[in-house]
Formats: sequence, structure tokens, C-alpha cells
Amino acid sequence: MPKRVDHAQRRTEIAQALIRVAGRRGLHAVGMRDVAAEADVSLRLVQYYFETKEKLLLFGLQQLVERFGERVAARVAAAGDGPGPRAMAEALLMAALPADEESRAFHLLFTSYAVLAVTDEALAAQPFIKDPDAAEEALTTLLRQAGEAGLLRPGVDARMEAVSLLAMSAGLGTSVLVGQRSPGAAAEVLHHHLDRIFQDTAR
Repeated sequence: MPKRVDHAQRRTEIAQALIRVAGRRGLHAVGMRDVAAEADVSLRLVQYYFETKEKLLLFGLQQLVERFGERVAARVAAAGDGPGPRAMAEALLMAALPADEESRAFHLLFTSYAVLAVTDEALAAQPFIKDPDAAEEALTTLLRQAGEAGLLRPGVDARMEAVSLLAMSAGLGTSVLVGQRSPGAAAEVLHHHLDRIFQDTAR
């Protein structure tokens, strides 16, 4: 009897190979042949599961986003029972900082994809922007909940602060990647700005 192939698992394995090789060489330098070699499968098989490089790259990003969600959930769980909006906001922001190999790959590939999509029409046509939008909505919701609970300082605009914090996190992540500052120093900056918008009793 022929062995059954788990197609979802095979797609995930190929995407993980993409993440590994792109983490070493940069997303711009990776082709489908490189991914096939990294996954130890044929180029034809990679093309069977992903018709184009653009679809492969998008699926790889989706895998990274899923793992990012798992890291955020783990940080929330570590905060104890019933973590408040601040702890959950910190979990979202801190999980994005490139403090280890996995989070470094997340930031490097996510940023690289965004930059490539500016000049590559095929990449730009992929639904990339929905993930940053989802993070913005999630953080805005957390800050609104904090405001309703009286945990924010007067006059704080939840949407504007969410946009600002996420942009700051992205910029700080890049500064860590290039060696401008350490992950700890980047985290201090984010904590400083959270202190600015949350009441002292929120921590």
C-alpha cells in the first residue's frame, strides 16, 4: 500500500526550509531551488506545492506569524492568571523584538518582505498587509480596554498610541538587528513609553 503523504506537513516543512535559508542569506537572495536544497526535496516538489516564489514567500510569512502568536500567548501565560491590558500589550510588543534566533528570523524576514514588496508587483499583490493590520487592531483594543478600566493617563488616544508603539517596536527591532542596541536596551525604550501612557498603578 503506498505511503500517504501529509500535504499540510510537507508544505510546512518547505516553508520552514525557506525561513532557515532566508535567515542565513536574506530573503532577496533566496530562490525556489535554494529552498528545495534546504528541504532536501526536488525543485519540482516545491513547485507542486507553491506555484510561484511569491506564494511560497507569503506562506512562509504566515508560518512566522503563527509562531509569533504562539510566543505572545506564552508570554501572556507567563504573566500569571488574569493578566491585565498592560501585560498583554507588553507581550505583543516584546515578542516582536529580535532577542533570539526565532524572533530574529521573524523580524528580518517580515521587514525584508515589506521592503521587497515596494518594488516587486507580484509580492505587492499578495495579502501581506492584513497581518500588520491585525496587530494594530489587537493593540488598539487592549489600550481601549485599559482606558475604560481607568488604567491609562488622561487624554491618551488608543489608536494613535497603538500605531506609535508598533512603529517604535519595528524600528527598535531593526536597530537590534544591525547592532545599534541590545534587545534589553530596546525593551527599556518600550517600557518607558508604556510607562508614559499607563497609570502608575497599572504595572
